[in-house]
Amino acid sequence: MAIAKAERLMNLALCLLGTRRPLSKRELRESIEAYLDAGGDDSFNRMFERDKDDLRELGLVIETVENLEGEVGYLARRDSNRLPAITLDAEEAAALGLAAKVWQQARLAGAASGALQKLRAAGLPEDVDPYEAHGALEPRIPVHEAAFEPLMLACRDRRPVVFDYRKASAAHPEVRHVEPWALECWRGHWYLAGWDRDRGAERVFRLSRITGKVRSRGTGFTVPVPDVVTVRETVAGWAGEITDRSALIRLRSDAGYPLRAKATSVRELGDGWDELEIPYGHGLDAWLVEFGPDVVVLEPAELRADVVDRLCAVAKG
Repeated sequence: MAIAKAERLMNLALCLLGTRRPLSKRELRESIEAYLDAGGDDSFNRMFERDKDDLRELGLVIETVENLEGEVGYLARRDSNRLPAITLDAEEAAALGLAAKVWQQARLAGAASGALQKLRAAGLPEDVDPYEAHGALEPRIPVHEAAFEPLMLACRDRRPVVFDYRKASAAHPEVRHVEPWALECWRGHWYLAGWDRDRGAERVFRLSRITGKVRSRGTGFTVPVPDVVTVRETVAGWAGEITDRSALIRLRSDAGYPLRAKATSVRELGDGWDELEIPYGHGLDAWLVEFGPDVVVLEPAELRADVVDRLCAVAKG
């Protein structure tokens, strides 16, 4: 059985590597003898999907392409599957081994273990323990969101997805149609960057706000994937941590200690008030509103107007 499967995987890999155009499931089934003997369509489809996943697990880059008639085809481009000679010294291999240890989820644990075996073949000496020099470190990247795995696979396979997403300011989730680009962890939370088809713009989504299942929707992206996807910078900007200017506020002397911690300068005004200069970034207006009558915005004018608008909205209920 193991020999038969290995032969089947080898034949599939050769077909995908040897073609100049995408091959459909039907064409692959007709080209590989083991698939002809698979029985019904359901049995073949299950076998083919398992084989395709196994080849990807082994490192073969398989592209999924949809033609003008809507038929899905597969191919493995040689330029995407050709690597230069790899040489690693012990320190480099140990660093990669430590990175592999980060993943603790069941699906990724197997891939990480397989990657370490490939590191051995690529130059990691057999007598070198990649974790020994870092025994005091226990790296972790937590992944608690059910959406992580289907989105990770969708990013890899370049498959559009649909999911229900609840914004922080919304009471109910909305359906979002997204072309997923990249996943990144920032300060303990996972974020997805991609192209929002409904809004026609790049968006970043926090995985913990995705409700329900992530569903695949066809194949093929409508916009090119950027060479660099700045997930962390985008999230940091939304969180107000990227600032390029300052705001001037008045603050009661016995209040607003979080604001004082961020202030670049503090000046006593007397009569129970201080004047603070604080970094001005996205979301500062919402933060200042939380301090109610203890804060008065002096400048800039647009920040003052935003705070007044929010306070008026609160007053109206």
